[in-house]
Amino acid sequence: MNTLVKSIGLPSLAGLAGAALWTTIASNTTDEDRRFKDPFSSAPTQFASEIPSQGFRTNPPISFVEASQKSTGSVVFIKNFTGTDPRRYSMFDYFFGTGPTPQVSTGSGVIISKDGYIITNNHVIDQAETIEVVHQKRTYQAKLVGTDKNTDIAVLKIEAENLPQITLGNSRNLQIGEWVLAVGNPFNLTSTVTAGIVSAKERQINILGGDFPLESFIQTDAPINPGNSGGALVNSNGELVGINTAILSRTGSYTGYGFAVPVDIAMKIANDLIKYGEVQKAIPGVDVVEVTPELAEEMKLKTLDGVIVTHVLPDGSGENAGLQKDDVITKIADWKITGKGSFEEALSYYYPGDKVTVEYIRGGSPKTAQLTLQNLEGETGVIKREYYSSALLGARLEAVNTIEKDRLKIPYGVKITSLTRGYLRDLGFRDGFVITHINQVPAKDPNEAGKYLEKFSGRLRLEGVAPNGQPFMQSYNVR
Repeated sequence: MNTLVKSIGLPSLAGLAGAALWTTIASNTTDEDRRFKDPFSSAPTQFASEIPSQGFRTNPPISFVEASQKSTGSVVFIKNFTGTDPRRYSMFDYFFGTGPTPQVSTGSGVIISKDGYIITNNHVIDQAETIEVVHQKRTYQAKLVGTDKNTDIAVLKIEAENLPQITLGNSRNLQIGEWVLAVGNPFNLTSTVTAGIVSAKERQINILGGDFPLESFIQTDAPINPGNSGGALVNSNGELVGINTAILSRTGSYTGYGFAVPVDIAMKIANDLIKYGEVQKAIPGVDVVEVTPELAEEMKLKTLDGVIVTHVLPDGSGENAGLQKDDVITKIADWKITGKGSFEEALSYYYPGDKVTVEYIRGGSPKTAQLTLQNLEGETGVIKREYYSSALLGARLEAVNTIEKDRLKIPYGVKITSLTRGYLRDLGFRDGFVITHINQVPAKDPNEAGKYLEKFSGRLRLEGVAPNGQPFMQSYNVR
């Protein structure tokens, strides 16, 4: 009996003593102790319902109930209808009522304003013909405000009032090891909450499309499954810190790693889409790569932090500031550059025309430069690009920008975007293809090119470049 008391009783008493000590410490810790000043108080907060969090909890929360209650009402269920099932059906399928049915994919979204603006992932609504939003058992038809494939962010709008907009947190102050909740609709199970911690920041996993993919993901071990995409990642105060986007999995289900777009990036993108119709990307005029151990040894660098300049755009921001190939950028303003993820994230908060101080190393010597950031056309103003949208073509056409011209080595062209069912997809085109000539005539204006293609019949010859830079030339017989 004495042996049993020694083996069980003493550890139990020790555990109780430890719990009592933890309770005493926790009760003497004030909210102010758990917070620290936010040096980025000027971050965009257009849709914030209250001041963003000034910091983070230093102690694990006893319960996630409050955070769940504050956030679940702001997360919606999204249905994306993409047309009918392409499979072939027999007469028996129709006879027994199993003919073609609409294809439906689902995901999540987060309410960011009381009047119905919702943020989600681009891949949740990609190629949608109609979009429905379900909130608290009510179904709304949603309008697509805009998308950005570079960050996998999209914005929807529903006609409603006094919606429970989520409270914005601050992803830049989010700490590795901090508690977070993933709120969404996995496997069509609405209003599901899972918990975990922030496992890493500034992750690049090379999954995004677009011409300028911006990957600086928050990595979390909070379980995220299909249907969580576009949902909320919130901190222990119930404040939005990220938009759940991806998982690393061979099975399609959660296996330990989830990734979210930081809320500060997501809200900058959302605000731009709402105000301007497209993202106002600030371009430094240089291409960069990570510093690898091999490159560091070759260039005699003393650190693996920073990014190496591999290309300088002619007459771009970088060239005008004096940057050269093989310069190693280590800091942008007050943001330390640890790799390509932090480089892209630091730039994502600025607008064309903004001036930033860049610190870099050249030949082992530290240097600084003043960089005036430009837009995609090589200028410093706001871009409001014109598009030609066509249901017949099943696409949106837009003129290629200055950066794309330099990358693809072309003087002009019309790019195919937002491809859905229609004429161009039937011809074999995909998003990102650039048409440079139509029947040997230069394609420069999206409106002219779109109207011509809609009306033309006969022998059609199209020339251009694929997204990977591969040239193409194809002829078609169209009616």
